[in-house]
Amino acid sequence: MNNTTIGIGVAAIFFGIYSLYLRITGNDRFKKLKDLQERFGEKNGGWIHLILYCFAPTIFGIIMIMAGRKGFSMF
Repeated sequence: MNNTTIGIGVAAIFFGIYSLYLRITGNDRFKKLKDLQERFGEKNGGWIHLILYCFAPTIFGIIMIMAGRKGFSMF
């Protein structure tokens, strides 16, 4: 078991969940969301932001926790 990799995974999951929480409670805090919506349209920019800043870190975190439990070391 590698604690560093597990710690990185936990941090990534918290980042994804916190981003989702902020996204639900108030979208005016995200400058990158506004930029993506201006560039790709309101609906598509919103989906891109949701995937990149909420779902991807959470999935990455789950993968890192599983890898850390099997002994994989990121560093």
